[in-house]
Amino acid sequence: MAGRFDLPEPDAFTRTYWEAAAEGRLLIRRCRACGRAHHYPREFCPHCWSENVAWEPASGRATLYTWSVVHRNDLPPFADRTPYVAAVVDLAEGPRMMTEVVGTGPAGGLSAGAELEVAFRGGIPVFRVVPGTAGG
Repeated sequence: MAGRFDLPEPDAFTRTYWEAAAEGRLLIRRCRACGRAHHYPREFCPHCWSENVAWEPASGRATLYTWSVVHRNDLPPFADRTPYVAAVVDLAEGPRMMTEVVGTGPAGGLSAGAELEVAFRGGIPVFRVVPGTAGG
């Protein structure tokens, strides 16, 4: 879609990932050679370079590694979303993932290590603080 910078362009390889996300499921890749998981999806393991990797469901649990509250972004549709929380999270399976934390308000009382769970907005994985936990 012209003018949109927030929508993925699935290709033959990533289509599985985006179709699962549209159904509310988060997938990661795991190397069958070294056993390590990775995200973003690649056709090879970034740890040992093996091409013996497979899709697997992720738990959807994560902890907050770092974040930034974005108050200004002129690119459509981000200007309409400001302020928003851009974040890096540690998935329970090990990999780090860039994402957005939703449902917190502008500052949200976030803290490093806050427990998060995946949510989906228009087929895009985002995260929210687990209710009743520190930071939530």
